[in-house]
Amino acid sequence: MMKLFMVLPMILVTALFITSCKVEKKQLTTSLRLVTSEEGDKLAKRDNVEFTSGQVSKGNILKINTNELKQEMDGIGSSFTESSAFVLAHLDVELRKEVMENIFGEKGANFSLTRTHIGSCDFSVEGKYSYLDKVGDTEMESFTLEPDKRGFDTDKYQGVKAPDYDLLPMIKEAMAIKKNQKDDELRIVASAWTAPYWMKDIEEWFIKGTPENNHQGTGGMLKPEYEELYADYLVKYLEEYKKEGVDVWSLTPVNEPHGNNGQWESMHFTPESQNEFVKKYLGPKLHNSRFKDVKLLVYDQNRDGLEHWTDVILGDEETAKYVYGTAVHWYESTFKVYEDVFERVNAKFPDKAIIHTEGCIDDLGKDAPGGITDPERFKEKDWFDNDSFWWNDNATDWGYSATWQGLKVEDHPIYTPVHRYARNIIVSIDHWLKGWIDWNVVLDKNGGPNHVGNFCGAPIMIDTETQNVYYTPIYHVLAQFSKTIRPGDRAVKTEKIIDGLGSDDLHACATLSKDGVLSIQLLNTTKEEIELNLQVDEQYAPVKMKANSVETIQIQL
Repeated sequence: MMKLFMVLPMILVTALFITSCKVEKKQLTTSLRLVTSEEGDKLAKRDNVEFTSGQVSKGNILKINTNELKQEMDGIGSSFTESSAFVLAHLDVELRKEVMENIFGEKGANFSLTRTHIGSCDFSVEGKYSYLDKVGDTEMESFTLEPDKRGFDTDKYQGVKAPDYDLLPMIKEAMAIKKNQKDDELRIVASAWTAPYWMKDIEEWFIKGTPENNHQGTGGMLKPEYEELYADYLVKYLEEYKKEGVDVWSLTPVNEPHGNNGQWESMHFTPESQNEFVKKYLGPKLHNSRFKDVKLLVYDQNRDGLEHWTDVILGDEETAKYVYGTAVHWYESTFKVYEDVFERVNAKFPDKAIIHTEGCIDDLGKDAPGGITDPERFKEKDWFDNDSFWWNDNATDWGYSATWQGLKVEDHPIYTPVHRYARNIIVSIDHWLKGWIDWNVVLDKNGGPNHVGNFCGAPIMIDTETQNVYYTPIYHVLAQFSKTIRPGDRAVKTEKIIDGLGSDDLHACATLSKDGVLSIQLLNTTKEEIELNLQVDEQYAPVKMKANSVETIQIQL
C-alpha cells in the first residue's frame, strides 16, 4: 500500500508533463521567403519573419486557417506552340537547352501544367493545317503528325539553326528534362482551334470579316454528319501522340467556342451543341478507350461566360460524368478576375475543376492612344529588354479602343502586365481555381511569329538575330508561383482585413503541400511599402512588403 502511495505522485507528474507537451504549440518559422519586384528583385531571398503566439487585432491582417483546406492544385505553367518552337529553333543548341532548363528544370521555373494546340492556331508560323487535311477521308487513313514534326526549312527561314526542331520535339525536350529530376510532373492540356476545314459548314479554316464590319467573320461549325468523326479525330490525336511517347493529361473539345470573329482558326459551339457532342460522342469514346483517364475540360473561353456553360453542360448528369471540369481564359477584362462567378459555379458543382488554360499580353504593338505605341510614352518595341514596361501601366488589349457593339470599354483600361498576371493567379486560387496556364512560353522580340499578325507578350522573348534572350518579369513571377505551388497541394482558406488600403492594393492566397509546407502568395500593387500582419492559426508575424512586388512566404508547419 505504501509503495502504491509513493508511486502515485510520480504517475501524476508524468501525466501532467505529457499533457503539457501535447498542448504546447510548435513555434512557426519561415523556411523560405522570395520576392520579385519593380526594384529589380528576381526570386530574391529575404530575411525570415518571426512569429509570436496570440491573435493580432490591428492593422492590415491576413488570416490563414490551416485546418480549412479547399481545392487540390493541378499546377502552374505555360504553353507549347509552334511559334515558340520556331523561335527556339533559331538558338544555338546549348543556349536553347539552357532556356528549356529555365522553363522546365527544377532550378528554373519547373512548370508542371502546360498546354498545346491540336492542329494549327494563330501562333502557328504559317497556319491552316490539321492532321487530316485530305478531304473526305472518313477512315482517317491519311492522319499524320507530320506538321508537328517536320521542322523549318532553312532556305525559307534563314537564321534557323535547328531545322528539325518543331512543336513535338519541343514537348519531348521538356519531357526529357522532367525525366531527369525528382519532381517530374508535366501535365499537358491539348486544345484544338478547329476541326479539319472540310468537316465544317464554311469549308474554310476561317472567314475574316470586312474592315468596316470586322466582327462579323466566322470560324464555322461542324457539319452534323462529321460530329462523330471529329470525336474520333481527337481520340486519334491522343493515340498518335502516345505512340510518340507523349501522354496527354487533359483535352478540350475546342478552343474558344464563341469564335474570334474569323480572325484566325476557330470553330463554334453553343453550350447546348457542345453538351450534345460530349454526351453522345467524345465522352463515351474517351471512356471506352485506353484514354478514359484523360481529363475532359469543356468551354475553354472567357470567364464571364463560365456560369451559363456549366449550367448547361455540368447540369446535365449524363454529360457531367465524363467531364473533369471547365477551362477558362481572361480576355474579357484587363483587371477583373470574376471570382464571384467562380464562387457560384463551385457552389453548384463542387466536384468539378476550374482551370485557366490561356492568358497573355494580347495585341502587343497595336496602335492605341496613350498605350504602348504612343510616341509620347514609348519608343518602338520598348517592351523588349525593359522591365519598366512590365511593372507599370503601359499595356493595352484588344478592347482598349475598339468600337464593337456590346463591348464594355470600361473593362479594358490600360494595365500593368505583372499586376494582371499576379492578381489573376492569386485571386483565382483563393476562389477555387485548380490550375493556371500562360499562353506562348517563348516568342520573338516582336511578340510573334504569328501568321495573322496577332502579336502578344510572352514570359521569355528572344531577338532571333542577336540571340538575346530576355526573361521578362512575367517569367520570374510565374516561376515564383510554379516553384512554390505544386500539383497535389491544397488551397487554404484566407481572410483579408484591410486597414486604410484600396481594394486592389493587396492580394493574397495560400496553399499547403503534402509535406506540411504552407506557401503564402502576396501581391502589392502600390508604389509604397505595405505593412501586413500575417496570422497563421494561433500565431502571427509582422511582414513588410516591398513596393510593387510579388512575395512568397513558405512556412513549415
